[in-house]
Amino acid sequence: MEITQLKRLPHAWKRGTDFLGTRYAIMCGAMTWVSEANLVSAISNEGGFGVLAGGNMPPEILAKEIAKTREKTRNPFGVNLITVAPAFKQHIEVVIREKCPYVFFAGSIPAGRDIAEVKAAGLKIICFAPVLSLAKRLIKQGVDALVIEGNEAGGHIGPVATSILAQEFLLNVTEVPVFVAGGIGTGEIIAQYVALGAAGVQLGTRFVAAEECVAHPRFKEAFVRASARDAMPTTQFDPSLPTIPVRAIVNEGTKDFNRLQFDLLGKVKSGEMPREEAQVKLEEFWIGALRRAVVEGDVEHGSLMAGQSVAFVKKVQPVREILEELVAGAEAALARMAGEG
Repeated sequence: MEITQLKRLPHAWKRGTDFLGTRYAIMCGAMTWVSEANLVSAISNEGGFGVLAGGNMPPEILAKEIAKTREKTRNPFGVNLITVAPAFKQHIEVVIREKCPYVFFAGSIPAGRDIAEVKAAGLKIICFAPVLSLAKRLIKQGVDALVIEGNEAGGHIGPVATSILAQEFLLNVTEVPVFVAGGIGTGEIIAQYVALGAAGVQLGTRFVAAEECVAHPRFKEAFVRASARDAMPTTQFDPSLPTIPVRAIVNEGTKDFNRLQFDLLGKVKSGEMPREEAQVKLEEFWIGALRRAVVEGDVEHGSLMAGQSVAFVKKVQPVREILEELVAGAEAALARMAGEG
């Protein structure tokens, strides 16, 4: 749907489009091995906002991926960094050197000095905020926008549903734009969140099945076949080995992770391995398993990280078509809310 045909949506998410410099306030979440130059540039070229998943990249590869993305689009895009990644400090140096206008901090609470360093370089910072008190602190530290992500999302998740976070944050945070993520698969739900005060939304799962996504065809087909109840979070066996839940389509890889967790738990309890080392090994499992699925097409033992919105992935289709469906659905829903439909 052309923007000239939109009557209500441009006003409803104007804060988001003004902040991002885009036609649509729809961001694509940073998905490791998936959100690279091809998909990111395709989303930005079609009016959305692509985000490079830079957190697990070696710094020199991140710099090349930023350059590659710029070759493919002149439109705005962001770079997602993981604060707990071993190369996080070098990643900050890369985004500052490359003058990336939008930087996302994910993974854990960023240090005030890291926020200050990126802000001093003139870049905008977007952070994930799991609780309201933290959001207020981040805003005081100069963060430019927030993303709230409910546990319906794919990959590493928190404990609270998107619908609860939306009510808590959107009714209480007005200082900066707030983007809603987790379980978003239709334009109709986007309309509900922007009507509640969201600046825009972030989606990941639906864009996995984009034609422009470089993921293996078998990986995409697994998403097309899956239902919402197939995307389940992992469980923590014992508090002696804290693990962040990961939502993925259940397969043999899920069982592999459970076996690994059980084995590492035994080593931690016996004193054979420090807890921190065991946690690193669990993270390494996900990075490797995700690569096997996305790049190599091993959909049995690889990780099929997906949100519950996989229910709305019905076919492989171009980015333009996905965005047009979302935008048309949101516009129609806003019209119905106004009594026009």
